[in-house]
Amino acid sequence: MKNKMVSVLLALAAVLVFFLAIVFIGGAINPNLKLDQTGLLRFVFVAVGLLIVFLVYYATRDSKIWEVGTREVVYMAIGAALYAVFSYLFNGTVFVVPSVSQVALRPAIAIPMFFGFTFGPTVGLFTGAVGNMFGDALTGFGLYPQWSVGNGLIGMIAGMVFLFKDKKRSADTVLIISAVLTVLATAFFLLNRDVTNGMYFAATEPVSLLAGISIAAGFVLVLVVRFAFGKNMDLVAAVTWGMLGNLIGLGFAAISDIWINGYSPAVAIVGEYVPSAGPNLIFAAILVPILVVAYASLQRQTGR
Repeated sequence: MKNKMVSVLLALAAVLVFFLAIVFIGGAINPNLKLDQTGLLRFVFVAVGLLIVFLVYYATRDSKIWEVGTREVVYMAIGAALYAVFSYLFNGTVFVVPSVSQVALRPAIAIPMFFGFTFGPTVGLFTGAVGNMFGDALTGFGLYPQWSVGNGLIGMIAGMVFLFKDKKRSADTVLIISAVLTVLATAFFLLNRDVTNGMYFAATEPVSLLAGISIAAGFVLVLVVRFAFGKNMDLVAAVTWGMLGNLIGLGFAAISDIWINGYSPAVAIVGEYVPSAGPNLIFAAILVPILVVAYASLQRQTGR
């Protein structure tokens, strides 16, 4: 148990060290990567996010899912590198979602979900957090450390599935929780249709209805996966827990902007949370099953 705690603490420290290194090195290379006067507050929320991770670990410390060895460290590096590169390729350079801030369609979000589910919550956390931070640095638009922590939470929560022996029951419980969050987010969007796009080129127009209902569309697709592939509970669990990770992780990031950027709850949820979480759920339903099936096929071929 002591070794597990040390491993988790080292992983959290590594995330923080990488964040600070990217901020200092990136800021010296590209002025756009320098943090403004909100930089300290952003790192306060980074600390809050990492504290949440530690508390989750401590509450479930008897589980083997938190064990970290050489194998997991290697997968952390691979996952973070893959996520950084693919985040760079899609982060605002291909498809931009009408929203208050810089939100893009990011199919790469399937990577931390897959790595968390396959190799454990610590690997998922590192993949999502460090990979997203590196990806933002490569893109050069700016650094948003608390959003990178939110991405780390996505990967971590995807790996929490193995806390439960009954995957079917846990997946169905996650579906219920996600349904409640989806309904609340969609209702909040429909009740606040006056929130405008802000940074998007149509700055005075309201956040589009398509972006607003994307979170509901994503949930429906996950529901389809649940019943269409019900015999493959590994696939179902990966998708459903990945969905929950997005709903919670991006919720943490968006809500933090209420204090960091001075947004109202309506702007944070309608202008940031819904447009970012919705497309991610769609990618979770489409891309995560492909990765899970491909990895299972590779394991069968190699006999592992």
